[in-house]
Amino acid sequence: MTSSARARVGTYALLTMTVAAVFNFRNVINNSVSIGLASAPAFFFATLLYFLPYTLIIAELVALNKDSESGDYRWVKTSLGGRWAFLGAFSYWFVNLFYFASLLPIVLVYASYMIWGQEKVLSQTAITVISIAIFALATWVSTKGAAWIGKVTNIGATLMMAMALAFVVLTAAALAGGLEPATPITLSAMKPDTASFASMWAFFGTLAWIIQGVGGAESVGVYINDLKGGVRSFIRTIIFAGLMIGMLYAVASLLMTVFVKAGELSYSEGIFQTMGGLGAYFGLESGLINRVVGLVMLTATLGSLLMWTATPVKIFFSEIPGGIFGDKLVELNDRGIPWRAAWVQFLIVVPILIIPALGSDSIDGLLQIVINMTAATALIPPLFIYLSYFFFRKNYDDVPRGFKIGSRRFGMGMAAFMILVFSFVFITGTLPYGQEVWLTLVYNIGGVVIFIGGAYIIYQRYINRLRAEDPAAAHEELTPTAERMRRR
Repeated sequence: MTSSARARVGTYALLTMTVAAVFNFRNVINNSVSIGLASAPAFFFATLLYFLPYTLIIAELVALNKDSESGDYRWVKTSLGGRWAFLGAFSYWFVNLFYFASLLPIVLVYASYMIWGQEKVLSQTAITVISIAIFALATWVSTKGAAWIGKVTNIGATLMMAMALAFVVLTAAALAGGLEPATPITLSAMKPDTASFASMWAFFGTLAWIIQGVGGAESVGVYINDLKGGVRSFIRTIIFAGLMIGMLYAVASLLMTVFVKAGELSYSEGIFQTMGGLGAYFGLESGLINRVVGLVMLTATLGSLLMWTATPVKIFFSEIPGGIFGDKLVELNDRGIPWRAAWVQFLIVVPILIIPALGSDSIDGLLQIVINMTAATALIPPLFIYLSYFFFRKNYDDVPRGFKIGSRRFGMGMAAFMILVFSFVFITGTLPYGQEVWLTLVYNIGGVVIFIGGAYIIYQRYINRLRAEDPAAAHEELTPTAERMRRR
């Protein structure tokens, strides 16, 4: 099916899909709970040093591979060849499997507030069963393509942006009217706690989650063939979205503890505590505030769930060689979605939802486990993209494309700097201070080693078979696609 026949998504839909994939008040809460007001400058610098350049790199890679269905896979293959493209796409799919373990339980919290105006305490069995049912429904909807996903994200992301802007404007008005913030907004409060090794290590570990919080721009790259206006519209929209989201994160983090003291926020209820304080200041009833916030957060989270249910599957399975897992698994439906792979993903996620619940006695405890688990592994896919971009600018900078960031030396330097910074952050995020050793070994380290190692073995077996059957095809598979672009 041609891209023009599928181009049903406009620029506003792309903007809301980006917001759904990247921006969420929950990320502000998570980091405010972890490091307080220090999260505000951390978000600001993460936007300048990570999200903005990362967004520009994504825009350049999209311009270079404007007909790609998979995004990430094709970008990495451009300069590193099929093996690294497979591992990069696999890591993107793999690490997002764990994200569902943090996303699905919080859906129940938001639904509870929307319906009852407060959190209903559920057993771990109930949390897990309902989460699996919600994920099954999300999997079915995600196979319907960008048009269906865009309808949900349009509503959720619009409500989320409206609530975020209302929070910033009304909180600023309250401060201008003489309100004394519960936690004073001072330069000293925004500095990371350096009193001990434990506090410093906790801060650096939280940076991994902050970087993940402003990440996600690559997720919308898979819908370039569904976008009206093509590459030009994509580039304009993604850059605007990056700047807007980064600033919202930084300002919201700065104001997050105006109504609630730092240290009193919780992972599961923090947004309701904060918005409840704002509502109380303006004389609004708490039950009404809780239901409105619950509705907004539930709608936005469902949009995010659909994005992250469809995107990793599309990145990994839509363009890898059929000989690796079989042609049936990677077959696309008429909406460009590998629908069988989406249901395989569902079957894999089910035990991931079940096992973490064994190590916690509440939703808040469960969220703490999976936040630590997800933060570090989420940095692996961007590292593949930065490596790919570095070697593309180094070896294939003469390949024509419609958008380019600065000179060859500038592009290489930017990518090299980010690789160094996030290698350090990855280490601190992988070993969170205070987490039980068995959880760190099983999830943060063991899972990555086993699954990435398994992916390498699977791909190597495929290449060995291909070399025996067709050496020329094996050579072509391992050769960067930029070589073919250069020969055109």
